[in-house]
Amino acid sequence: MSEFERWNKRYATPDYIFGEGPNYFLASCASLLPKTGKALAVADGEGRNGVWLAEQGLEVLSLDFSPNAQIKAAQLAKARNVHLALECADVHLWPYPPASFDVVVEIFTQFSSPEERAIKWAGMAQTLKPGGLLIIQGYTPKQLDYGNGGPKELSHLYTREMLDKAFGHFTNKHVQEEELEMHEGNAHGGMSAVIGLTARKPL
Repeated sequence: MSEFERWNKRYATPDYIFGEGPNYFLASCASLLPKTGKALAVADGEGRNGVWLAEQGLEVLSLDFSPNAQIKAAQLAKARNVHLALECADVHLWPYPPASFDVVVEIFTQFSSPEERAIKWAGMAQTLKPGGLLIIQGYTPKQLDYGNGGPKELSHLYTREMLDKAFGHFTNKHVQEEELEMHEGNAHGGMSAVIGLTARKPL
């Protein structure tokens, strides 16, 4: 089964598998967000993070390759009375327009191979405006010890060194590594080893 088939099947259920609220790390970054501007939510799935960004006053593009997920994202945006632009596309092939977004968010999109991740992260950096805010969260290799979520391939997990290599030229970097109980829908539950990054593209 391909990654597309696997995720589209997971998103075919009526419930929101990661919940309807935002990822906790993203929500903790509220004070860093601009009051207005454009945000890109990469591999946004069922739209919980994109909808939350729209609730903060941003103009949001929710990008995902799953039609089933985007149907649910549209429903969530309607229920929360916000506008969410949707684009169904592979995040590794999407043409990330240069200097187009004030905020780029990637939360738990760890289905990418190392080669795909390099393309995705280069695109994310490219599409940020100078001074724009980057927010990333993912599982670390320690998550393999817990075994209750996330990818099973070591190469798909995020480390501080990996983030530094990809975004070392960014400024105002803050990296947060932690192990905590997560409860975000049925798919994110139990002890989790995660890493989060906030940084700004150089002016």
